[in-house]
Amino acid sequence: MSAKSFTPELDLTLSRVIHAPRYVVWRAWTSPELLATWWTPAPTQSRIEQLDVRPGGAFVTRMSDDGETFVPHTDGIFLSVEEGSRLVFTNAVTSALRPAAPAPISIVAEISFAEHADGTEYTAVVRHADSAARALHLELGFHEGWGAVTEALAVLSERLAGE
Repeated sequence: MSAKSFTPELDLTLSRVIHAPRYVVWRAWTSPELLATWWTPAPTQSRIEQLDVRPGGAFVTRMSDDGETFVPHTDGIFLSVEEGSRLVFTNAVTSALRPAAPAPISIVAEISFAEHADGTEYTAVVRHADSAARALHLELGFHEGWGAVTEALAVLSERLAGE
């Protein structure tokens, strides 16, 4: 599975250059403390309950709009991990390794981190089972939501790179 196997009628993608070294962006993605700062669009807050970055490892997060009551957000697993360059995760299988039918949609997301002259080329390819699920994800604001969190990831990574 690779970002090059993009199917327009089933998949959504976003890509941008983050002005930070690849290892910094990777750390911002794979450190629970750092991931919690950007994983949901502000002002929503995230709590990272499990982040076992290895194939079959749990990926469980909660979110809160008031900072007090946290509700389930992500309960999935990592399917593939290539240290420093690629993460693939899904919510179609829970952290307990049970099949899932998450609302509103089931996805497989591939996150790529590639060297770029200006830092890191960051690409997310989000795969859907059918065109209806893709259309629903688009309607729910894929570009706005994933764009906002990618911007937050970039701001954090660029700040960390400058420290």
